[in-house]
Amino acid sequence: MELIFVKRAGKFDELTVVREDGVSETISCPKQGIIPHDMAHYAVESVLAHRGFLSLVQDGLRADFTAQGGDSEAAIERLVETFQAEMWGGRVPVTDLIATYEHACEARGHSVAPISAEDVEAIRDRLDDLSRRWSALALNEELKLEF
Repeated sequence: MELIFVKRAGKFDELTVVREDGVSETISCPKQGIIPHDMAHYAVESVLAHRGFLSLVQDGLRADFTAQGGDSEAAIERLVETFQAEMWGGRVPVTDLIATYEHACEARGHSVAPISAEDVEAIRDRLDDLSRRWSALALNEELKLEF
């Protein structure tokens, strides 16, 4: 599956999902001051073998779905949110990031996806790379990723 992120003017960027069969779907991505939320999903889900938003889309769900996924998808959503919080607030020790993630899962009443210190560093590296590439884009330029 191909993900095409386009930097736009205004309050929204854009993501076009191109499935293996060639069918595509475009959704708006609210600007957050960092990379788009769905790009953070890419960073997490491409490192971990856990199911999240992009896995559901790859399996045929519409990219603009609003229904909650299952326990695994909820755990990945909390992990993405934890990494986004770190991107906004600054790096923290790996143990603190994992503890924050575990607390968020506990507060929402679902399981925690297993994550190691090595996973955290690999995701951080991917987020750093994506952030550099996204920041370098001019308006209306795109960043293509394979999932």
